[in-house]
Amino acid sequence: MRPPDFWTRTDPVSQFVVALLTPLGWLYGWSVQYRALHTHTYRSRCKVVCVGNLTAGGTGKTPISIAIAKALIARGARVAFLTRGYGGKVKGPAFVASDDRAVHVGDEPLLLSSVAPVIVSADRAAGAKLAEENGFDTIVMDDGHQNFSLAKDLSLVVIDAEAGFGNNRVLPAGPLREPVEQGMRRADAVILSGDQTSGPLPAFKVPVVRATLVKDGEGVARGQRVVAFAGIGRPSKFFASVAAIGATIVDQRAYGDHHVYTQAELARLKARARAENALLVTTEKDFVRLTPAEREGVTPLPVHSEFDGALEPLLDRLFPAGVPPKAS
Repeated sequence: MRPPDFWTRTDPVSQFVVALLTPLGWLYGWSVQYRALHTHTYRSRCKVVCVGNLTAGGTGKTPISIAIAKALIARGARVAFLTRGYGGKVKGPAFVASDDRAVHVGDEPLLLSSVAPVIVSADRAAGAKLAEENGFDTIVMDDGHQNFSLAKDLSLVVIDAEAGFGNNRVLPAGPLREPVEQGMRRADAVILSGDQTSGPLPAFKVPVVRATLVKDGEGVARGQRVVAFAGIGRPSKFFASVAAIGATIVDQRAYGDHHVYTQAELARLKARARAENALLVTTEKDFVRLTPAEREGVTPLPVHSEFDGALEPLLDRLFPAGVPPKAS
Protein backbone atom coordinates (compact mmCIF):
# COMPACT_ATOMS: atom_id res chain seq x y z
CA MET A 1 0.00 0.00 0.00
CA ARG A 2 1.20 3.51 -0.83
CA PRO A 3 0.20 6.19 1.73
CA PRO A 4 -2.50 8.46 0.28
CA ASP A 5 -1.44 12.00 -0.55
CA PHE A 6 -4.04 13.60 1.70
CA TRP A 7 -2.18 12.30 4.77
CA THR A 8 0.60 14.82 4.10
CA ARG A 9 -0.96 17.54 1.94
CA THR A 10 -2.43 20.70 3.44
CA ASP A 11 -4.57 21.94 0.54
CA PRO A 12 -8.30 22.46 1.23
CA VAL A 13 -9.42 19.32 -0.61
CA SER A 14 -7.01 17.10 1.35
CA GLN A 15 -8.00 18.71 4.64
CA PHE A 16 -11.67 18.15 3.79
CA VAL A 17 -11.01 14.45 3.12
CA VAL A 18 -9.14 14.14 6.43
CA ALA A 19 -12.01 15.81 8.30
CA LEU A 20 -14.52 13.55 6.56
CA LEU A 21 -12.61 10.40 7.53
CA THR A 22 -11.69 11.43 11.10
CA PRO A 23 -14.86 9.90 12.67
CA LEU A 24 -13.89 6.57 11.09
CA GLY A 25 -10.49 7.00 12.75
CA TRP A 26 -12.21 7.42 16.11
CA LEU A 27 -14.00 4.13 15.54
CA TYR A 28 -10.79 2.42 14.45
CA GLY A 29 -8.96 3.59 17.56
CA TRP A 30 -11.87 2.48 19.73
CA SER A 31 -11.79 -0.98 18.11
CA VAL A 32 -8.13 -1.38 19.11
CA GLN A 33 -8.95 -0.44 22.69
CA TYR A 34 -11.91 -2.82 22.69
CA ARG A 35 -9.67 -5.69 21.55
CA ALA A 36 -7.13 -4.78 24.22
CA LEU A 37 -9.80 -5.15 26.90
CA HIS A 38 -11.59 -8.23 25.56
CA THR A 39 -8.93 -10.45 23.93
CA HIS A 40 -7.86 -13.53 25.88
CA THR A 41 -4.11 -13.11 26.40
CA TYR A 42 -1.74 -16.08 26.54
CA ARG A 43 1.24 -15.83 28.90
CA SER A 44 4.14 -17.72 27.32
CA ARG A 45 6.91 -19.49 29.22
CA CYS A 46 9.25 -17.60 26.87
CA LYS A 47 10.26 -14.01 27.44
CA VAL A 48 8.48 -11.94 24.79
CA VAL A 49 9.99 -8.76 23.34
CA CYS A 50 7.64 -6.92 21.00
CA VAL A 51 9.03 -4.47 18.44
CA GLY A 52 5.95 -2.60 17.25
CA ASN A 53 4.80 0.84 16.17
CA LEU A 54 1.87 3.22 16.21
CA THR A 55 1.82 4.05 12.51
CA ALA A 56 1.19 2.12 9.30
CA GLY A 57 4.50 0.92 7.86
CA GLY A 58 7.84 2.55 7.20
CA THR A 59 9.40 2.85 10.67
CA GLY A 60 12.20 0.32 10.17
CA LYS A 61 11.05 -2.33 12.65
CA THR A 62 12.72 -5.25 10.89
CA PRO A 63 16.39 -4.12 11.11
CA ILE A 64 15.70 -3.05 14.70
CA SER A 65 14.22 -6.48 15.49
CA ILE A 66 17.30 -8.12 13.99
CA ALA A 67 19.67 -5.97 16.05
CA ILE A 68 17.73 -6.70 19.25
CA ALA A 69 17.75 -10.43 18.52
CA LYS A 70 21.52 -10.32 18.04
CA ALA A 71 21.91 -8.53 21.38
CA LEU A 72 19.78 -11.17 23.09
CA ILE A 73 21.69 -14.02 21.45
CA ALA A 74 24.93 -12.45 22.67
CA ARG A 75 23.49 -12.69 26.20
CA GLY A 76 22.95 -16.43 25.74
CA ALA A 77 19.23 -16.40 24.91
CA ARG A 78 17.72 -19.00 22.57
CA VAL A 79 15.82 -16.63 20.31
CA ALA A 80 13.04 -17.22 17.82
CA PHE A 81 11.33 -14.52 15.81
CA LEU A 82 7.54 -14.46 15.69
CA THR A 83 5.71 -12.65 12.91
CA ARG A 84 2.42 -12.87 11.06
CA GLY A 85 4.23 -12.97 7.70
CA TYR A 86 2.48 -10.04 6.05
CA GLY A 87 1.97 -10.60 2.33
CA GLY A 88 2.50 -14.37 2.52
CA LYS A 89 0.02 -17.23 2.20
CA VAL A 90 1.16 -19.26 5.22
CA LYS A 91 -1.05 -18.76 8.28
CA GLY A 92 0.95 -21.11 10.51
CA PRO A 93 2.13 -21.66 13.04
CA ALA A 94 5.11 -22.84 11.00
CA PHE A 95 8.85 -22.34 10.88
CA VAL A 96 10.32 -20.58 7.86
CA ALA A 97 12.28 -23.10 5.79
CA SER A 98 15.42 -22.41 3.76
CA ASP A 99 13.56 -22.84 0.47
CA ASP A 100 10.57 -20.66 1.37
CA ARG A 101 9.80 -17.66 -0.83
CA ALA A 102 8.30 -14.30 0.03
CA VAL A 103 5.06 -15.21 -1.74
CA HIS A 104 4.61 -17.99 0.83
CA VAL A 105 5.80 -16.46 4.10
CA GLY A 106 6.26 -12.74 3.39
CA ASP A 107 9.44 -10.72 2.92
CA GLU A 108 10.28 -9.79 6.53
CA PRO A 109 10.50 -13.45 7.68
CA LEU A 110 13.12 -14.16 5.00
CA LEU A 111 15.26 -11.28 6.27
CA LEU A 112 14.83 -12.33 9.89
CA SER A 113 15.72 -15.96 9.14
CA SER A 114 19.33 -14.98 8.41
CA VAL A 115 19.76 -14.33 12.15
CA ALA A 116 17.52 -16.79 14.03
CA PRO A 117 14.67 -19.26 13.39
CA VAL A 118 11.41 -17.59 12.38
CA ILE A 119 7.88 -18.69 13.21
CA VAL A 120 5.10 -17.37 10.99
CA SER A 121 1.75 -17.40 12.73
CA ALA A 122 -1.40 -15.35 12.30
CA ASP A 123 -2.29 -16.60 15.79
CA ARG A 124 0.56 -15.23 17.89
CA ALA A 125 -0.32 -17.37 20.91
CA ALA A 126 -0.11 -20.52 18.79
CA GLY A 127 3.24 -19.32 17.46
CA ALA A 128 4.54 -18.81 20.99
CA LYS A 129 3.49 -22.34 21.94
CA LEU A 130 5.43 -23.69 18.95
CA ALA A 131 8.50 -21.79 20.16
CA GLU A 132 8.12 -23.31 23.63
CA GLU A 133 7.77 -26.81 22.22
CA ASN A 134 11.05 -26.38 20.33
CA GLY A 135 13.13 -25.23 23.27
CA PHE A 136 13.30 -21.50 22.71
CA ASP A 137 13.30 -19.23 25.74
CA THR A 138 12.97 -15.82 24.09
CA ILE A 139 10.62 -14.52 21.39
CA VAL A 140 11.19 -11.34 19.39
CA MET A 141 7.93 -10.21 17.80
CA ASP A 142 8.43 -8.18 14.63
CA ASP A 143 5.27 -6.06 14.86
CA GLY A 144 2.36 -6.83 17.18
CA HIS A 145 1.85 -3.81 19.43
CA GLN A 146 -1.84 -3.87 18.48
CA ASN A 147 -2.06 -7.66 18.87
CA PHE A 148 -3.28 -8.73 22.30
CA SER A 149 -3.33 -12.53 22.05
CA LEU A 150 0.20 -12.82 23.50
CA ALA A 151 1.45 -11.11 26.66
CA LYS A 152 4.64 -9.07 26.27
CA ASP A 153 7.48 -8.79 28.75
CA LEU A 154 9.00 -5.80 26.95
CA SER A 155 7.01 -3.61 24.54
CA LEU A 156 9.13 -1.34 22.36
CA VAL A 157 7.44 1.23 20.11
CA VAL A 158 9.47 2.28 17.07
CA ILE A 159 8.96 5.85 15.84
CA ASP A 160 10.45 7.21 12.64
CA ALA A 161 12.04 10.46 13.84
CA GLU A 162 11.71 12.00 10.39
CA ALA A 163 8.02 11.20 9.80
CA GLY A 164 6.84 11.27 13.42
CA PHE A 165 3.10 10.63 13.69
CA GLY A 166 2.24 12.32 10.39
CA ASN A 167 -0.98 14.33 10.65
CA ASN A 168 -1.73 12.71 14.04
CA ARG A 169 -4.95 11.16 12.73
CA VAL A 170 -5.97 7.51 12.99
CA LEU A 171 -6.57 5.29 9.96
CA PRO A 172 -8.05 5.95 7.46
CA ALA A 173 -7.73 9.71 8.11
CA GLY A 174 -4.00 9.41 8.85
CA PRO A 175 -1.20 6.91 9.45
CA LEU A 176 -1.85 6.11 13.12
CA ARG A 177 -3.01 2.61 14.04
CA GLU A 178 -4.46 4.01 17.25
CA PRO A 179 -4.30 7.31 19.19
CA VAL A 180 -0.77 8.04 20.41
CA GLU A 181 -1.68 8.38 24.08
CA GLN A 182 -3.62 5.11 23.98
CA GLY A 183 -0.77 3.18 22.39
CA MET A 184 1.91 4.68 24.59
CA ARG A 185 0.15 3.47 27.74
CA ARG A 186 1.22 -0.07 26.76
CA ALA A 187 4.81 0.87 25.85
CA ASP A 188 7.83 0.17 28.05
CA ALA A 189 10.14 2.27 25.86
CA VAL A 190 10.37 4.20 22.61
CA ILE A 191 12.95 3.51 19.91
CA LEU A 192 13.45 6.73 17.96
CA SER A 193 14.81 5.76 14.55
CA GLY A 194 16.81 8.23 12.47
CA ASP A 195 17.34 11.96 12.72
CA GLN A 196 14.44 14.08 13.93
CA THR A 197 13.15 16.44 11.24
CA SER A 198 9.39 16.08 11.69
CA GLY A 199 9.05 18.77 14.32
CA PRO A 200 8.56 18.32 18.06
CA LEU A 201 7.41 14.95 19.33
CA PRO A 202 5.59 14.58 22.65
CA ALA A 203 7.57 14.27 25.86
CA PHE A 204 7.61 10.52 26.41
CA LYS A 205 7.16 9.17 29.93
CA VAL A 206 9.15 6.02 29.11
CA PRO A 207 12.83 5.57 28.25
CA VAL A 208 13.87 6.63 24.74
CA VAL A 209 16.44 4.64 22.76
CA ARG A 210 18.11 6.29 19.78
CA ALA A 211 18.59 4.04 16.76
CA THR A 212 20.61 4.77 13.64
CA LEU A 213 20.22 2.90 10.38
CA VAL A 214 23.73 2.28 9.08
CA LYS A 215 24.31 1.50 5.43
CA ASP A 216 26.88 -1.23 4.91
CA GLY A 217 27.36 0.17 1.41
CA GLU A 218 28.92 -2.95 -0.07
CA GLY A 219 28.50 -3.02 -3.82
CA VAL A 220 27.59 0.68 -4.10
CA ALA A 221 30.48 3.12 -4.36
CA ARG A 222 30.71 6.89 -4.07
CA GLY A 223 30.18 8.50 -7.47
CA GLN A 224 28.67 5.35 -8.97
CA ARG A 225 25.71 5.83 -11.28
CA VAL A 226 22.66 3.95 -10.02
CA VAL A 227 19.03 3.32 -10.87
CA ALA A 228 17.27 2.84 -7.53
CA PHE A 229 13.90 1.21 -6.91
CA ALA A 230 11.99 0.34 -3.74
CA GLY A 231 8.64 -1.05 -2.69
CA ILE A 232 8.69 -0.27 1.02
CA GLY A 233 6.74 1.96 3.39
CA ARG A 234 8.83 5.04 2.61
CA PRO A 235 10.84 4.64 -0.62
CA SER A 236 12.11 8.22 -0.29
CA LYS A 237 14.04 7.19 2.80
CA PHE A 238 15.87 4.51 0.81
CA PHE A 239 16.66 6.92 -2.03
CA ALA A 240 18.09 9.36 0.50
CA SER A 241 20.26 6.57 1.92
CA VAL A 242 21.66 5.77 -1.53
CA ALA A 243 22.40 9.45 -2.13
CA ALA A 244 24.07 9.70 1.29
CA ILE A 245 26.62 7.08 0.22
CA GLY A 246 27.63 9.46 -2.54
CA ALA A 247 26.16 7.51 -5.43
CA THR A 248 24.63 9.40 -8.36
CA ILE A 249 20.97 8.47 -8.77
CA VAL A 250 20.13 8.80 -12.45
CA ASP A 251 16.61 7.41 -11.97
CA GLN A 252 14.45 6.23 -9.10
CA ARG A 253 11.20 4.29 -9.04
CA ALA A 254 8.89 4.04 -6.01
CA TYR A 255 6.34 1.26 -5.53
CA GLY A 256 3.86 0.42 -2.79
CA ASP A 257 4.94 -1.41 0.38
CA HIS A 258 5.47 -5.18 -0.16
CA HIS A 259 5.07 -4.68 -3.93
CA VAL A 260 5.25 -7.89 -5.98
CA TYR A 261 7.24 -7.08 -9.11
CA THR A 262 6.06 -8.31 -12.48
CA GLN A 263 8.44 -9.60 -15.14
CA ALA A 264 7.63 -6.54 -17.25
CA GLU A 265 8.49 -4.12 -14.42
CA LEU A 266 11.82 -5.81 -13.75
CA ALA A 267 12.64 -5.91 -17.46
CA ARG A 268 12.02 -2.16 -17.72
CA LEU A 269 14.16 -1.46 -14.65
CA LYS A 270 17.04 -3.55 -15.96
CA ALA A 271 16.78 -1.98 -19.41
CA ARG A 272 16.84 1.49 -17.85
CA ALA A 273 19.97 0.63 -15.87
CA ARG A 274 21.71 -0.71 -18.97
CA ALA A 275 20.77 2.38 -20.98
CA GLU A 276 22.23 4.62 -18.27
CA ASN A 277 25.29 2.41 -17.73
CA ALA A 278 24.20 2.30 -14.10
CA LEU A 279 23.93 -0.17 -11.24
CA LEU A 280 20.39 -1.34 -10.45
CA VAL A 281 20.00 -1.01 -6.66
CA THR A 282 17.20 -1.90 -4.26
CA THR A 283 16.54 -2.67 -0.60
CA GLU A 284 17.22 -6.02 1.03
CA LYS A 285 13.49 -6.32 1.65
CA ASP A 286 12.73 -5.90 -2.06
CA PHE A 287 15.60 -8.20 -3.03
CA VAL A 288 14.25 -11.16 -1.06
CA ARG A 289 10.91 -10.84 -2.87
CA LEU A 290 12.65 -11.61 -6.16
CA THR A 291 13.29 -15.12 -7.45
CA PRO A 292 16.95 -16.21 -7.92
CA ALA A 293 16.62 -15.58 -11.65
CA GLU A 294 15.08 -12.14 -11.12
CA ARG A 295 17.93 -11.12 -8.81
CA GLU A 296 20.39 -11.31 -11.68
CA GLY A 297 21.64 -7.79 -12.33
CA VAL A 298 20.11 -6.35 -9.12
CA THR A 299 22.23 -5.21 -6.17
CA PRO A 300 20.74 -5.01 -2.66
CA LEU A 301 21.93 -2.34 -0.24
CA PRO A 302 22.46 -3.97 3.18
CA VAL A 303 21.69 -1.96 6.31
CA HIS A 304 21.75 -2.57 10.04
CA SER A 305 20.57 -0.73 13.14
CA GLU A 306 22.86 0.59 15.85
CA PHE A 307 21.64 1.83 19.26
CA ASP A 308 22.84 4.22 21.90
CA GLY A 309 23.50 2.87 25.38
CA ALA A 310 19.86 3.09 26.46
CA LEU A 311 18.92 -0.32 25.04
CA GLU A 312 21.04 -2.46 27.37
CA PRO A 313 19.28 -1.41 30.61
CA LEU A 314 15.97 -2.41 29.01
CA LEU A 315 17.29 -5.87 28.20
CA ASP A 316 18.65 -6.06 31.75
CA ARG A 317 15.05 -5.90 32.94
CA LEU A 318 14.48 -9.31 31.39
CA PHE A 319 17.78 -10.92 32.35
CA PRO A 320 21.32 -9.75 33.10
CA ALA A 321 23.94 -9.92 30.36
CA GLY A 322 25.37 -13.43 30.15
CA VAL A 323 22.47 -14.97 32.10
CA PRO A 324 19.90 -16.40 29.65
CA PRO A 325 16.22 -16.35 30.57
CA LYS A 326 14.68 -19.45 32.05
CA ALA A 327 11.39 -20.83 30.77
CA SER A 328 9.00 -20.87 33.69
